[in-house]
Amino acid sequence: MVLNVNPARPFGALLTAMVTPFDDAGKVDIEAARRLATWLVDRGCDGILVNGTTGEAPTTDDAEKAELVGAVVDAVGKRVAVLAGAGSNHTGHAERMAREAVAAGADGILVVTPYYSRPSQAGVVAHIQTVAEAGGVPTMIYDVPSRTGVRVSPEAYGQLAEHPLIVATKDASGDVAAAITLAASTGLIWYSGDDSMLLPFLAVGGAGVISVAAHAVAPQFAQVFAAWDAQEPARALEIFRSVVPAIKAINGAGMQAVMAKAAVQLLGVLPNRDVRAPLTPATEQEVADLKLGLEAAHVLPQI
Repeated sequence: MVLNVNPARPFGALLTAMVTPFDDAGKVDIEAARRLATWLVDRGCDGILVNGTTGEAPTTDDAEKAELVGAVVDAVGKRVAVLAGAGSNHTGHAERMAREAVAAGADGILVVTPYYSRPSQAGVVAHIQTVAEAGGVPTMIYDVPSRTGVRVSPEAYGQLAEHPLIVATKDASGDVAAAITLAASTGLIWYSGDDSMLLPFLAVGGAGVISVAAHAVAPQFAQVFAAWDAQEPARALEIFRSVVPAIKAINGAGMQAVMAKAAVQLLGVLPNRDVRAPLTPATEQEVADLKLGLEAAHVLPQI
């Protein structure tokens, strides 16, 4: 376990929300997942999130999730923190996923606010606390109102921060102004859940990012963190600007799992870009547009 090597960044600074590879028969490709996790860490990621939205968690079953955690922990768990999603709008189901992820070796769990059900803030608090206790490991809240329909309120954040296992949040609300006060008032460690908001969140005290674009731009993002930590914000901005075309190409259409998987196929890491229904693989035109973005960011050589 590598968690808490740096208490200010308990899960690392640059975490990739890793895609879940599938083989030609539609099964989770465990060996490809090992290779992908290792490749991401070799390129500068100091944390890996498995079984998140980008990992197509809604369409992988519990046994697949646990096997995937175990494979990634085996591949990179001695080098970086491995965080596992335990997200469901069924609290009991999320509890089981948390226990199974920890049994498979996860260093921490990510708990999204219950989606679709739209519970009260009391329900949000009870759900996240219950799942954290089931896992028994450091826990990160995932606040993504665009997907769940529910935002964590300041009062709920305050209650959750009192729980000893709840140490951080992945904030995908885009509300930097709220993060300024919430991070200070709660003491939670703040991670950006949106690639494009990395620098604004760092500027207000954020610890890092849970990234989709890092599938393609991990080395550059690692350089952004190095420059920021060296108190060279202008240099951090320069590096970040250089990869904006890639960030837009992967995230712009809101199909992160689809486009991130297409990106790593273009980069030669995965043999295919297969996804599970209801997602559909990137079309040839979408791949062509993605390729242009990656080329503009100098991630792929221009031909």
